[in-house]
Amino acid sequence: MTKLLLKLFIKGDIAEKRNREKCGTLGSFVGILSNLLLFIIKLIAGIISGSVAIIADAFNNLSDMGSSIVTLLGFKIASKPADPEHPFGHGRMEYLSAATVSVLIIIVGIELVTSSAEKLASPTLPEAKAISIAILIVSILIKLWMSLFNRKLGKAIDSSALLATSIDSLNDCISTGAVLAVSVISLFFKEIAFVKYLDPVVGIAVAAFIVVAGVKSLKETLDPLIGLAPDPEVVKEIQNIVMANENFLGIHDMIVHNYGPGRSFVSLHVEVPYDVDILECHEQIDRCERDIFEKTNVEAVIHMDPIVTDDEDVNFAKENLLIKLKEIDERITMHDFRMVKGTNQNNLIFDVCIPAGLHLSPSQLKQAISAMAKDIDKTYACVITVDQDLIGNIR
Repeated sequence: MTKLLLKLFIKGDIAEKRNREKCGTLGSFVGILSNLLLFIIKLIAGIISGSVAIIADAFNNLSDMGSSIVTLLGFKIASKPADPEHPFGHGRMEYLSAATVSVLIIIVGIELVTSSAEKLASPTLPEAKAISIAILIVSILIKLWMSLFNRKLGKAIDSSALLATSIDSLNDCISTGAVLAVSVISLFFKEIAFVKYLDPVVGIAVAAFIVVAGVKSLKETLDPLIGLAPDPEVVKEIQNIVMANENFLGIHDMIVHNYGPGRSFVSLHVEVPYDVDILECHEQIDRCERDIFEKTNVEAVIHMDPIVTDDEDVNFAKENLLIKLKEIDERITMHDFRMVKGTNQNNLIFDVCIPAGLHLSPSQLKQAISAMAKDIDKTYACVITVDQDLIGNIR
């Protein structure tokens, strides 16, 4: 079924950028139609059997249908081109649609907890029938296929919305499985007294499961909007592309901005020898920016920082101070190192990049480094700029 749908609606490789909206639209329509069908047949089964657990599961499918509609709208808006008010496009709308889906899941879960708790107060034995059991089995199979289908699409186009839908479908398989177990027990063991409590108890469990899944999904979709650390593999690949250039000595001040799936920008500084041919270096930087985009689909802006490489005094101060920095924290890095020599004092001017959660404040760190510099040479006076590491200490 998956191959047939992809063949009918997607031309070429589904991972191609031009197919992104088509994949999102296809996944959303499949979700809308499948969940509508499941809602109708489960609601009928729940009413016939009088099972609050089956009815809760039916409304879970109805919320999934609403989620698919929201996801569809999110893809449509996210695919809109950039405009004067939104120069980076509308890609983050996909995150917002995924967050909306998660909120809807949580609301439905809370409502189902309430209704199941009311049934627990005055339990009645549901009239389990073979048709209800058959419907639940079919439902599990459909949801399992939907999970695999959305996972395939979500991974191909890197869509948090479709991946969240995939996880939700898998959760539905588990919750429906629990409802199925209750129906089977009610059918064959209805003489046992406690069996009448199983239906509302499982209804509460299913509803709680829905709430937990919704909260987890909400966190995962809000993280990119708050400002998630970039993918370490992408950062490493960018670093490798840059450092493949023989004139580039180091990288610092890397910042990755995310404006939605497939829409990322990176800015970084590269250190080059101060006596390098400027025109040649500029050409290398341009080529490097193109290589980064072609290989990672991340648009890059690279700033050039010339540094002195053949001054023994500068190299001595830098190497020894770097050793001292590692004694404070292995993750601290140093860049833009310069020395202004004087008669009685040598000013060391540099930046240090610190990880989040460092045990020293910036002012304490400056004092510690200045004291260490004095231990190396009493003529050293430090002028330090403290930067925050914005790529998650990936080295």
